[in-house]
Amino acid sequence: MNAVEIEEELLKLTGEPFEAAHFPFQFLLAFGHKDTTIRKLRSGNTNASDVPGGVLLRNHIHLAIANPGNVSAKLQELKASPKTISAKAKFVLATDGVMVEMEDLASGDTKASSYTEMAAQCFGMLLPLAGITTVREIQNNPIDIRATGRLNRLYLELLKENPEWEKAERRHDLNQFMSRLIFCLFAEDTGIFYGEQTFTATLTQMSNAENTHEVIGELFRAMDTKPDERLVKKIKSWADVFPFVNGGLFDGNREVPRFSKMARAYLLQAGSLDWKLINPDIFGSMIQAVADDDERGELGMHYTSVPNILKVLNPLFLDDLREQLAQVGDNGRKLLNLRRRMANIRVFDPACGSGNFLVIAYIQMREIEAEIIRRRRDDEKKSWIKLANFYGIEIKDFAVEIARLALLIAEFQCDVRMIGQQEARSLVLPLKKTGQITCGNALRLDWLQVCPPAKPVEHQRKDLFDDVPEQLEVDFDAIEPETFICGNPPYKGGTEQSRMQKSDMEIVFGGRSSSWKSLDYVAGWFQKFADYAGYSLASCSFVSTNSICQGEQVSRLWPGLLTKGIQIFFAHDSFRWANLASHNAGVTVVVIGLKCGAPRQRKIVSLGEDGSVISREVTNINCYLVPAANVIVQPSSTVLSGCSHMDNGNKPADGGFLSFDSDELREMNLSRLLARSFVRPFMGSKEVIDGLSRYCLWVSDSEALSASENLAIKTRFMGVARMRAASDKALTKIGAATPHSFQQIRQRGDEAALIVPRHSSESRRYLPIALHSAGTIVSDSAFAFYDAQIWNMALIASRIHLVWIATVCGKLETRYRYSNTLGWNTFPVPTLTEKNKADLTRCAEDILLAREAHWPATIADLYDPDAMPEDLKAAHDRSDETLERIYIGRRFRNDTERLEKLFDMYTKMTADKGTATSIAKKKKGTKGL
Repeated sequence: MNAVEIEEELLKLTGEPFEAAHFPFQFLLAFGHKDTTIRKLRSGNTNASDVPGGVLLRNHIHLAIANPGNVSAKLQELKASPKTISAKAKFVLATDGVMVEMEDLASGDTKASSYTEMAAQCFGMLLPLAGITTVREIQNNPIDIRATGRLNRLYLELLKENPEWEKAERRHDLNQFMSRLIFCLFAEDTGIFYGEQTFTATLTQMSNAENTHEVIGELFRAMDTKPDERLVKKIKSWADVFPFVNGGLFDGNREVPRFSKMARAYLLQAGSLDWKLINPDIFGSMIQAVADDDERGELGMHYTSVPNILKVLNPLFLDDLREQLAQVGDNGRKLLNLRRRMANIRVFDPACGSGNFLVIAYIQMREIEAEIIRRRRDDEKKSWIKLANFYGIEIKDFAVEIARLALLIAEFQCDVRMIGQQEARSLVLPLKKTGQITCGNALRLDWLQVCPPAKPVEHQRKDLFDDVPEQLEVDFDAIEPETFICGNPPYKGGTEQSRMQKSDMEIVFGGRSSSWKSLDYVAGWFQKFADYAGYSLASCSFVSTNSICQGEQVSRLWPGLLTKGIQIFFAHDSFRWANLASHNAGVTVVVIGLKCGAPRQRKIVSLGEDGSVISREVTNINCYLVPAANVIVQPSSTVLSGCSHMDNGNKPADGGFLSFDSDELREMNLSRLLARSFVRPFMGSKEVIDGLSRYCLWVSDSEALSASENLAIKTRFMGVARMRAASDKALTKIGAATPHSFQQIRQRGDEAALIVPRHSSESRRYLPIALHSAGTIVSDSAFAFYDAQIWNMALIASRIHLVWIATVCGKLETRYRYSNTLGWNTFPVPTLTEKNKADLTRCAEDILLAREAHWPATIADLYDPDAMPEDLKAAHDRSDETLERIYIGRRFRNDTERLEKLFDMYTKMTADKGTATSIAKKKKGTKGL
């Protein structure tokens, strides 16, 4: 369930007579808990409450019915309950059907309201009960969700009443009508329209279900007619009280859909809300989904929180503005120059959706400007920051309308705070030019046409050396405006892209590269910025999947950017970009800041292992987002660090005839002697991780005739021969003559093997590796060390190695993709002494012993991030500490520090061997054999 649906369910619950016996269960149903869960609670089987009249749902809430007037006492009883603690309840709630009180036990936040107002006052705080991560703005002020719910119901009812408006050619008209309605509802509550509830009151008085569309149509006509033309155009007297709005909001098609009785009721319900409390950034995201059939089920769930948006905007330009503000103090001239600079700044989001990033950028700039005005004690308080300097591209037309409207609302709210309600109202109408939001495909549009650069004016010579002047000394009316490009473009991996999106990518990359098809969709925005930056004083900061800074995408995207002079000046290392979606863990992203030319400073922000934020200034940021030289890690056929050789597994190319599971082995009915002679355990990635049993025929050339005397074995050899003979591959055809043998053999067959799966889950903290006894055959879905010393296991099963693999090998979908030539052969390892190897051997043995203690648990079981045994965790932790002390004499603070050390070692290691590769050189390949 989404937040809008939960609010509606709570409204329904509190609108019916209170029934003490049923309330706790109806309440939990309102938050999307399953009927089976509720039935078990009702029966008492899972109700762990020790409070009279109480219901306790583990890991969620402890609630109880209080005697009349004793709600506060009952809440305290719930808090004091031992069961509340042992069952890890997140909330406690008490009600007597008249009042409701609740507390968030983690934060200590409390709420109290009348029972009938619970949906309005309390549901935002309780959204985590449905697995929805909330932000404080929604908890404290759920008006945005309530307004979205009412408008959503209205939209659906209008479509039902006007089926012809469902057609694609009419949807734009309906969407435009909705944006006009939203403006009117906001305008009547904020004083833009004179009088209280002017719009809603007029509808209530003048309309009924049959003529609502006519009344609204007349009001819209009035708002699009100048006062001196109204008499001629015969505007109705009751509509003439509405002001002339202009700004393009009411011109064009003013047709209004017909209303049913229900639709009119929904509109009046929406009008009863207090719209001046709307947060334009939150509300815009929520209302965007109303007009999208595919997104309506997730109303508001794609909202991006302000802290996440500021991770993009602050390092892009807001931090710089604040730092300048701090430097100038009360110096009037420098404050004026800073204000002039801000007046010329342009913000451009080429994937703007409903305008969140633009709205937050505008509000933050207005706050800085307000402080400048306060320090200068200016009498003139009108803002110099123009909405016309805010640009966007959005592919969905309703989102375009909402983005423009959200900027208007943000401007008015900022004006009210700066100059007061009365003057703000006098400034807002007629509407001026709002944000310049273009409807279209950002990868097909020319950004230079959407946000054209101003003609640059050369800086005046300031001294003998013609230095570029300090920002605070510049007359900003005489230079090219700065353009800051930002946003959260769509990601979409290469295999997830639609045919249209593939076509978009070909338009961007087709003439530049032959290897663009595997690039993430977001890469198109980086390339478009690089093209734009060549003609404009521009910087950008985009949210992106971290995959464009990992594996093969590095060589396919970044050389082209860097050869155009683009450099990374800021990076926020990997973190979870969560939204409000129910049970959504978020996608792992990075934030990357780019500009053309060498930046004055570079900064990396990362998260410590304890969750703390670490910010560092560095001398360079490479395309892996590591503070190291600009190099691409190249695959190597030899182990650069001098460690043991890792080989591929054996490739059968057999049509499945040479391998079989336990049941198939039994069906072959081989004698014990034949099985011992020709059947071996056959281990690949899945077998290693999930503990599955699989076998293969392993027959040498000298044994082929003897093995073929058995009919079951001979039948399988014949199947291999037919399959290979029918192949289009020359090498496979040749193999038809030796059907008893694997096509590619990497081992003798009598060695012990350390097996490393080729693909494994990204959720594990360590890469899987397993030791298997002599005689095990390794399939080509894995790599292996054959008869290698066991200390190699401590290297593979280390945090530092997993970080290297995740960065330089990348992922398949979301899984780690291992490569021996790219991942292991390039892995920088210090020169190991015999003592180092002995210490690491002991660490590997401890890991194996800890695993053995939990037999028959599989690697998948043991390395489940939520269920990893403590003794196994401790063994890995000791191993990590031992290895990391070999690297730097202590534990690394975080993954960024690990990568920094590894890239420094890699650069020196390859330079020593004469194999260092600049990022500007073309990379030939990245995959292992």
